[in-house]
Amino acid sequence: MNKIEKTNEEWKEELTAEQYRVLRNAGTERAFTGEYTDVTTDGLYHCAACGNQLFSSDNKFHSGCGWPSFDDIENSDAIEVRLDESHGMRREEVVCARCDGHLGHVFPDGPKDTTGLRYCINSVALTLKPKKD
Repeated sequence: MNKIEKTNEEWKEELTAEQYRVLRNAGTERAFTGEYTDVTTDGLYHCAACGNQLFSSDNKFHSGCGWPSFDDIENSDAIEVRLDESHGMRREEVVCARCDGHLGHVFPDGPKDTTGLRYCINSVALTLKPKKD
């Protein structure tokens, strides 16, 4: 996968202010406010910054946490998981492997009958491409 490298100025021109805050500065949208939190449309979720295919609606589930939740990724090379010790916590940050955009975090409290993981992802970091009939 080819890495995408851009300056902060280039990202600011391409992203909305909220996308920039979340994707480039590791921000978090407020719980229960994201566009995709309760969406059940069949399709593929891509990185809003670079278009990298990240998640499938087949792996989306309602966790009640306030952000879109997935129990698995679409492609093992699509994301990177990094240690995040910000805000006095120890968490695993999920970033896009292509553009290093902050997507959210992954937690070990997902569905036990699948992966046991919950990828808790900011809606603003995603773009949904619905499946065509």
